[in-house]
Amino acid sequence: MTDTAQTPQTIPRWHLAGDWFDTCKCNVPCPCSFAQPPTFGDCEGVLVWHIREGSYGDVTLDGLNVLMLGSFVGNVWGEHSDSYAAIFVDERADEGQREAIGTIFSGQAGGWPSEFVKVADMEMRGMEYAPIEFRIDDDLGSWSAAVPGRVEARADALTGPTTPEGARVQTTNLPGSETGPGQVSTWGRSTADRADAYGFQWSREGQSSKHITFDWAGPG
Repeated sequence: MTDTAQTPQTIPRWHLAGDWFDTCKCNVPCPCSFAQPPTFGDCEGVLVWHIREGSYGDVTLDGLNVLMLGSFVGNVWGEHSDSYAAIFVDERADEGQREAIGTIFSGQAGGWPSEFVKVADMEMRGMEYAPIEFRIDDDLGSWSAAVPGRVEARADALTGPTTPEGARVQTTNLPGSETGPGQVSTWGRSTADRADAYGFQWSREGQSSKHITFDWAGPG
């Protein structure tokens, strides 16, 4: 992300809460969320954050989206290499909101993003402001996001022969929760997982997806 020239002394109190999901290369369920090596030894996919409620000092961030393309080899929570990412930030964000999002998601504002940036240790291939379409069912039956012409990620909630109708397959206390501790994961299966941007290129469906809430605050 861009250098926002923030220092610990200039970071205001901030809070973000909302929805995160991914679509990735792994089989269901993605081992990365259990702090295990990915199914095929490497992983690549789409990661999406939808801010339901957010503030950075007096800057309101409600309703904005961030989307990332990422890839790595090995266990992202342990020994890994060849870690790359590219970021799309909601083009609806004004200058103050863009600065706030850049500071938080780059890890400069503390909180869980700071921890995740250190763990993932990804080399940035690029960042841009773009239209990000986001949708999620109230009952978590499906979720989707897209950067038109560049990225598409869609998934339906996982179900099976012993899952009660309308029930969700969920996990608590994941050992490798991408949004941090204390969140609930709802498992799904991708119906679209496509990317063609910044050297990331894939097109598949039927692999792992999960929705996890996030609730972050900082600095500190």
